[in-house]
This record gives sequence, structure tokens and C-alpha cells, in this order.
Amino acid sequence: MNLINLSTPLGLLIALIGARRVTRGPRGLLYAYGYRLPVPPAPAFTVGNVILLRRRDALRTDRHPLHVHEERHTTQYAWSLGPAMIVFYVLASAASWALCGCWACYNPYERLADLADGGYDRHYLRFRAGPRA
Repeated sequence: MNLINLSTPLGLLIALIGARRVTRGPRGLLYAYGYRLPVPPAPAFTVGNVILLRRRDALRTDRHPLHVHEERHTTQYAWSLGPAMIVFYVLASAASWALCGCWACYNPYERLADLADGGYDRHYLRFRAGPRA
């Protein structure tokens, strides 16, 4: 599906521009190692079925928690209209930042991919409703 919705070709284009090497992985995934562009600053991120990694050893096995987290994002691209997910993701990140000061903690994409697997610490809401003294 991510090939048809053009998110995987977009991921390959980003890999061509910013990574050193692309290899095939399990279940239709592609790994782009040596990502060197400054944006996004994450150690790994996904576009379509392409997982872009700054360091080769970031994913030791295909069952490593970060790998599982990033693989969940591939399904999200299929359900979120492909490249349009990038816009939705940025908007969700901005809302999360406004709510708690963390771009991932209240971002539904990151929560559904499992925050702990992605290496994120949970943050709490900046503003809490409750009785005022």
C-alpha cells in the first residue's frame, strides 16, 4: 500500500539525498543507514516502508523495540493517506508540545507505535483540571 500511496518512493528519495546505504529488510521494509541530514533529529524515523537510521547499530535485530516501533509507523502511513501523514504528524507533534512540552508524548502516532519502544519518556500535561484553592 505504501508503494501505491507514494510514501515509500518518498522515503527512498529522502534516503537517496540523506543516507549512505539502503538495504532490504524483512516484511517489505527497507533500511537506509547513515542518515546525515539535520531534520528530523531522531536516531531513526520512517517514511513509508523506509526506516532511516543515523547509526547502523541502532536496530540490532528486527525484534528490537525501536525496530518494532518504527515498523508500526509503516502501517500508519498506509492508513494516513501516505505522504499526508507527514503533515498530520507535524500537527500532532505541535499539539503534543503545547500540551506537555514533549513532541511525542501526546502525539497519537507515537502513542500508537508505543512510546516506550520508541525510547520516549512519558511527560504529563502542563495544565491539569482540578479544584483551585
